[in-house]
Amino acid sequence: MLNDGERLDQLIREGYEIIQNDEVFSFSTDALLLGHFVNTRNKDKVMDLCTGNGIIPLLLSHKSQSEIQGIEIQEALVNMAQRTITHNQLDQQISVNLLDLKQVAHKFEPSTFDVVTVNPPYFKENQQMKHQKEAHKIARHEIYCTLEDVVRASKHLLKQGGKLMMVHRAERLMDVLSTFRMFNIEPKRLRMVYSTPAKNEAVTILVEGRSGGQAGLKIEKPFYIYNEQGDYSNEMKEVYYG
Repeated sequence: MLNDGERLDQLIREGYEIIQNDEVFSFSTDALLLGHFVNTRNKDKVMDLCTGNGIIPLLLSHKSQSEIQGIEIQEALVNMAQRTITHNQLDQQISVNLLDLKQVAHKFEPSTFDVVTVNPPYFKENQQMKHQKEAHKIARHEIYCTLEDVVRASKHLLKQGGKLMMVHRAERLMDVLSTFRMFNIEPKRLRMVYSTPAKNEAVTILVEGRSGGQAGLKIEKPFYIYNEQGDYSNEMKEVYYG
């Protein structure tokens, strides 16, 4: 089942195993935070954009019986995700599509999903924070899709009143909120993620928007990854261990 360079990592809270490969893709804490942030109902139809090796669908499948699909542009990651899904016997709930998200309108009818989740590339293509490995560049930099592309695809997929949930860099908060509104997805819920309570600047944001929603943004209490002693906070322990 495993190819060269691959390993099986444990998702302790969910009781699943996921195929990872540091040369190609390994999920980050941000993916776990997004999975924790998202709430779905059993009847919801869910799409995860930029799904990578399928980490978000895997996390969400533990929370409800929702039908979950993913979209990923890198064939190697789709292959990893599909093998992970089969390994965990989740083929009846999760499916992953090899697709450029800019082409969603050619494959999916409009207004068919209740929830769209995404951990998109964070860095603009002209930023100097380039990684050497091509797969890492694609996952982390806006090479094949921009923030605007991601939100445009989400708008096409979402039903009226459907929810878009995104994790992104805190420094791009205004980009995220303004792009949501550009496509009539109203920001409704925001949570700032800090490394520790002693840090003054957030590192990550978790945002929920509602397609066609009314104005009114709820800002939730900060999330701290570590406590003052440098150990995982109680809330982060819950993310990892339940």
